[in-house]
Amino acid sequence: MSAEIKNTIDTIYDRRSIRKYLDKSVNPDLVQEILRAGMFAPSGINKQPWHFVVFDKKEMVQKVKEMHPYASSLATAPVCIMVCGDTNLEMAPGFYQVDCSAAIENMLLAANALGLDTCWMGIYPWTEVMDSFSKTFELPQNVKPFALIALGYGAVKAERPKRFDENKIHYNKW
Repeated sequence: MSAEIKNTIDTIYDRRSIRKYLDKSVNPDLVQEILRAGMFAPSGINKQPWHFVVFDKKEMVQKVKEMHPYASSLATAPVCIMVCGDTNLEMAPGFYQVDCSAAIENMLLAANALGLDTCWMGIYPWTEVMDSFSKTFELPQNVKPFALIALGYGAVKAERPKRFDENKIHYNKW
């Protein structure tokens, strides 16, 4: 296995959800690179139904934290990215969720490769939370808040878990 392939595989295996971050700002160029990686995700007939709202001011990140019941990781994260899906751009109803998930995974892996840590927090399908985000941030009717990504330099390092489970693999039939 080449070093490049090993680095890619290690990035996938070593990405962890981190919930505590150092008090250290993130270079905007790195944020831009992570957003670019998200935009390189596959999407149904290449519709690319994603939009990203970047919160990089402490008071805004804290505001987002207060709006989400499971966003404790934003207490110390210097950046939060809200990933939204545009229903006018999805291939068919329900596809923006799939497409945005692919974009998020690209972003999480890119962040890890760049030495940053992340935590993915879902907004969809909680109607009341989605409505709150839509109203607070004045999202257009066709743009739906989907998830949040906490972004920063982790204050802790999580070990690679053992997740491979052959019992979940089926060939040619159940």
